[in-house]
Amino acid sequence: MASLLTPDLHTHTNFSCDCRATMVEMCRSALANGIAEVGFTEHFDLIPQDPCFAHLDFTGWWAELRRCRELFQGELTIYAGIELGEPHRYAEQIRRLLGEHPWDYALGSLHWVGEELIFDRNYFRKSPYEAYQNYFRELKVMAETADFDVLAHLDVVKRFGFEAFGPFEVTRYEAEVRAVLRAIAGRGLALEINTSPLRRSVQQTSPAQPVIDWFFEEGGRWVTLGSDAHEAQHVGHELQAALQSAQAAGFPAAARYRTRRPSLADG
Repeated sequence: MASLLTPDLHTHTNFSCDCRATMVEMCRSALANGIAEVGFTEHFDLIPQDPCFAHLDFTGWWAELRRCRELFQGELTIYAGIELGEPHRYAEQIRRLLGEHPWDYALGSLHWVGEELIFDRNYFRKSPYEAYQNYFRELKVMAETADFDVLAHLDVVKRFGFEAFGPFEVTRYEAEVRAVLRAIAGRGLALEINTSPLRRSVQQTSPAQPVIDWFFEEGGRWVTLGSDAHEAQHVGHELQAALQSAQAAGFPAAARYRTRRPSLADG
């Protein structure tokens, strides 16, 4: 299979609490699926109630990353990323972490709204408007203040909201979403187009086309693509469709990151 110029910058391995695939298996799958550039972004969560709290073994992970870079040298470009949960709540710990290791980029993720985990069905016992509005309000704070490079799966809350409320209509929350987009565009941060919801009932990228269009309108410059793969066969899943969505909005190409600096992955 011919290699793609589109990097998959959101994947996990068994160093994350919710993945069993090894880094070598993920690398082999990337090559088999035509992906020539992959970034590993294990969960780093500081909320004690989070399932991944205190799970990540940094020493082991960096050793395995170096081993895979040697093993797949000349075949696969491997980036060092990390998925930061709720980085706005733990500014000092995040600052130290990002300064202690040679990261290529950091994803910023919101999985908790206040004391509620959005992956818990109890979060959706409230009205749809309250569930989604509360999420986007906290996401705005994160977008304005936290140290990260790429906003991951902006509307991930819809993955589980779909089961409770049915299809997610993002236009109902345009003002809230645009505020988030305006914040990251103004800071020069990237918006991720995450394809994992295409493997679920919601059947949309995260975010979907209207939000990608709004990001371009708000002055956004960078988009990245991520499969959010937790299984080897999902590396690179639907990235070409995600790239087409980015280009339809006006972005010439997806971005890659090295030493926390973005560039266009167009050759």
